[in-house]
Amino acid sequence: MTLHAFCEWLSQTPLSQIIQNISWIIPSVQSVHILCIAIVMSSAFMVDLRLLGVIGRDQPTAGYTSRFLTWIWPTLVVLLISGSILIIGEPTRSLENPAFQTKMVLLILAMTTTLVLQRPTFKDPAYWELSGHRIPARVLAVVSLLLWTGIVFAGRWIAYMNISGD
Repeated sequence: MTLHAFCEWLSQTPLSQIIQNISWIIPSVQSVHILCIAIVMSSAFMVDLRLLGVIGRDQPTAGYTSRFLTWIWPTLVVLLISGSILIIGEPTRSLENPAFQTKMVLLILAMTTTLVLQRPTFKDPAYWELSGHRIPARVLAVVSLLLWTGIVFAGRWIAYMNISGD
């Protein structure tokens, strides 16, 4: 089955039909999705800016990671649910869209980067404070900032890419 055939099939399922035909579902789910994006972005940016030394120099990095990164994981679950509803409601608009595909690749990379930033602090809260870890922390922070920003841009481009060839 091709991706297009799958999208056509999915768009004809009863659940997709409900999502498509009840006018308030898509805008409501998109609103939740956007609010969750704001939570993830602000959390990731706070940690990244701390690692770069732009903010919170008087506070340990572990305090920032425990305060802000813990918001990312449950919020990503809500994003997965809301994004799935949006995909089921408009499968071709999402799944066949290069911007959506780019967003998913960037999301996997951003989540991996976030795990790499967070994991060492479980064993040693001062891990990123050690002099040998400061440069890798800054590199990871820049990569993280770029990835999360790319996700937002790719997400917005989904709405404006014409994939049907019209």
